[in-house]
Amino acid sequence: MKKFITAVAVALVFCATDARATNYQVESPRVGPLAEERVGDSVGAGASKKDEKTSAPSGETKKARLIDSKTQTAERPAGEKTAAGRAAEKDQNPTVISTAATVTPAEAGNPSAASDAPAKPGTPASIPANTPVKPSPGEAKPADAGKASSPASTSSASSSPANLPAAPAPLPLTSVYRIGVGDVLDVRLLNAPDPGRSTLYTVLAGGTLDYPLLRDPVAAAGMTSEELSAQLIADLRHRGVFERPQVRISVREYASHAVLVSGLAGDPGTKILRREAIPLYVVVAEAQPKPEAGRAVIITHSTGKTRSVDLNDAAAMSTLVQSGDVVNLTVRPPEFFYVGGEITSPGQKDFHVGITLTQALLASGGATRLAGEKIKVSRAGEDGRLVSTEYNLRQIEGGTVPDPLLQAGDRIEVSRRK
Repeated sequence: MKKFITAVAVALVFCATDARATNYQVESPRVGPLAEERVGDSVGAGASKKDEKTSAPSGETKKARLIDSKTQTAERPAGEKTAAGRAAEKDQNPTVISTAATVTPAEAGNPSAASDAPAKPGTPASIPANTPVKPSPGEAKPADAGKASSPASTSSASSSPANLPAAPAPLPLTSVYRIGVGDVLDVRLLNAPDPGRSTLYTVLAGGTLDYPLLRDPVAAAGMTSEELSAQLIADLRHRGVFERPQVRISVREYASHAVLVSGLAGDPGTKILRREAIPLYVVVAEAQPKPEAGRAVIITHSTGKTRSVDLNDAAAMSTLVQSGDVVNLTVRPPEFFYVGGEITSPGQKDFHVGITLTQALLASGGATRLAGEKIKVSRAGEDGRLVSTEYNLRQIEGGTVPDPLLQAGDRIEVSRRK
C-alpha cells in the first residue's frame, strides 16, 4: 500500500509540472517553431497522462510506467531533454528562446504554425530553403537583364544604317530650273478671296520676290518653283493670313539663264535656256548655222576652258552648255592624218570625221608586199605626249577586232614583215 501511495504522489507531481508548463505556453506568446514543438510536446504529455489516468486500472501499471520513465531518463544522453524538462527549464528562465530550429515547408505555408499573432500585411511569408524563386511578370530575368538594359543594343536598333531612309538621287541638270534675276513668275494663291488680282511678279535685282501679302521680300534666286511655293506657304501660315494656303508658282518668262552664240550663224545672239543645262545641238539649231560652219568652239563660263566640237560628230554635239557659256561657230579648219612605213602612198592625208584605220590605209594606196601584220597608231594626248597603240591588221580584216576610228593628227606606221 505504501508503494502505491508513493507512486501516486510521484505521478501527481509530474502532472502538476506538466500542467504548469502547458499553462505557461498558452498564456505567454509563442514565437518560432520551437514554441510549437513545446506546445505539441506539452499537449502530448498531457494527453498521455490523461490516458494513463483513464487506462491505468491499478497502481501496478502506474508503477511500471514510472519505472520505465526513470529508466529512459537515465539512459537518455545528457544533452537531450524531455518535453517536460524543457518546459520546466523555460519556466525557470522564460527569456531564453531557441532559434536554432528549422522551418519545414508545411510550417512556412502556415503563418499560425510559428506564432499565434496574425500576420502583418505586406510581410513576406517564410520560404523554405532550396525552393526555386519565380520572377514576377514585371521583373526582368537575370539572363535577359543585360540585353534589356544594354545601351549598345538599343542604339544599334535605333540607328542602323539599314533603317535610315535613302537620300534622293540628284536630278539631272537638263530637268531642273532654278529661278534667277529677271524671271517673271506666275504666283497663284488658289484660295485667295480676290481671284482677279494680278499674279505676275518679277524677280528683283537682289534675287528677291516682293509679294504683297508678306511684309518683307522673299529670297527667290536659286530656288526651284516647288521650293519657292513651300516657302511662301510657310510665310503665309506664319503671318496668319491663311490657315491652309495653297500656292502654285510657275515661270512665265525665262530671262536669267542665257548662252551667247556668235560666228557663222543665221540668228546669232543670246539664247535663253529653260533648264540649268541643255545639249549643244539645241543651241546650234536655234542659232541656224551657215553651210560653211563646221565647228563649234565652246568657252565654258565656270572654268574658262575652250573645247572644239565638230558639227558632224553626233556624240560630241550632245555636250551640255550652261548659263554664261559662249558658243562660236566657225569653218572647219583643214585637218590631216599621216601615214608612213610599208604603204604605197605615204604622207599627209585629208581627215574627215568617222574615218577608220582600214579606210585610211586604202586612201593611202594600201600596204606593200613587204608589210607585216602590226600597225602602230600614235596619238597626241592632252599633255602633248604621244601615246602609241598597236593593232593586228589580219585580226581587223578577219573581224576579230573592231576597226578603230581615227582622229585628226593621228600618225599611222605600217611595220615590215620579219
